[in-house]
Amino acid sequence: MTAMAERNTARTTTPSVGFETTAGRAARYVWAGVRLAFAFTFLWAFLDKLFGLGFATPGARSWLNGGSPTNGFLSGAEGPFAGLHHRLAGTGFADWAFMLGLLGIGLAFALGVGMRVAAAAGALLYVLMWSVALPPATNPFLDEHLISAAVMVGLALVGAGRTLGLGARWERLPIVRRLPWLR
Repeated sequence: MTAMAERNTARTTTPSVGFETTAGRAARYVWAGVRLAFAFTFLWAFLDKLFGLGFATPGARSWLNGGSPTNGFLSGAEGPFAGLHHRLAGTGFADWAFMLGLLGIGLAFALGVGMRVAAAAGALLYVLMWSVALPPATNPFLDEHLISAAVMVGLALVGAGRTLGLGARWERLPIVRRLPWLR
């Protein structure tokens, strides 16, 4: 390895030597920002569907006014899973699971706790949303739902909840130490 390559490696990597590079610190904050952006999108979707804030859900169709948060999206399903989605559209189970999922994932990402569980649930939700409109309109397979699912999993793997979140404290809890999947 050349001297220049060794210097570049030393500046950008942080093996367990107890220091952090500028690039490493910047990356932590970028990933924390992405985590918080996901939190906002999930919490906003929850609030809009609950109260009908007039963005994706008009007030008259809010969940509190008797509307269904899943009916509109799932009843318009196309592709190989359309029959399943049509049967689930507007059911109490689907509505409650969807709304609790939005709230739980959003809160976990906002706080930076339970990132593994929240990322798995969020990725599953994104894959299910992807399956509603198969094939995607602009690509034979890939769309933003699958990319978002992968990014959510990546955020959990890099410990994005530790920066600008309570992830480090959460990971020190005795139950989380005993059950690492709760990280």
